[in-house]
Amino acid sequence: MEKKTDIPDCVNQSLDQYFKDLNGENPTNVYDMVVGLIEKPLLTYIMGISKGNQSKAAEILGLNRNTLRKKLKQHKIDI
Repeated sequence: MEKKTDIPDCVNQSLDQYFKDLNGENPTNVYDMVVGLIEKPLLTYIMGISKGNQSKAAEILGLNRNTLRKKLKQHKIDI
């Protein structure tokens, strides 16, 4: 039987590994790093399932369309 892993578990596992890899160094900007790493694939995925329709993607994400456009540009995702 295939084990299903939810998103919080994946994030926790990745953060555990990140902090282990620091080898005692002080972490900085962890929030921005995590949001930046998660946001681009999320936007790309949603734009794919919405077939490039920004209004639909914004609705799915619960964002204003202008906010979505700004984030797409920020992450260099073709519009």
